[in-house]
Amino acid sequence: MATLNKDIFGLSVENHELVKLAYDAYLANSRSSHAKTLKRGEVRGGGKKPWKQKGTGRARFGSTRNPIWRHGGVAFGRTGEENFTKKISRSAKRQAVCQALSMKNADKAVVTIADFKIKDGKTKETMKILADNKVDSSANILFVVPEKDELTVRATRNIANLKAVRPTYLNVFDIMNADKVVIVEAALPAMEAWLVGEEK
Repeated sequence: MATLNKDIFGLSVENHELVKLAYDAYLANSRSSHAKTLKRGEVRGGGKKPWKQKGTGRARFGSTRNPIWRHGGVAFGRTGEENFTKKISRSAKRQAVCQALSMKNADKAVVTIADFKIKDGKTKETMKILADNKVDSSANILFVVPEKDELTVRATRNIANLKAVRPTYLNVFDIMNADKVVIVEAALPAMEAWLVGEEK
């Protein structure tokens, strides 16, 4: 078993504020803005004044597409141009990833494997490697590989509850939602260079 860097897997996480911030930022930045409602000027019809201005005893209205009428436009509705993104600094994001990995390691949910050799890109090869390392294939697995080549993608994409990522694509959302974080030892140097390197 490989020796894990304490700066990544051995942090003492006193509160989860930074992890929560990074988790929420991931969800917010993944959110699309396709919803759009029609304003009163965009709803078809309503060109005729429903009744004359005076003498009816009723409130004056100029259009049946008024927002307070049924089939009318929507006031203050979605425009389709909303921006839901949340900014988080690069150093804060990487620190949050380190904290998330430390929490998983404290829960004994981090597993390292010596190698990930795939000859034919078959799913059963991945299943065998997981079984040999006593990893339950029915759990939600975040699989960290050095490189996502064609064979690796073919060997992992048909396992519904497994997600294969390169070290620099690690994020708090995937880590916290995984039951097991399986790391190929060859991916550890890249993780260290990205998370605790000089450019952190």
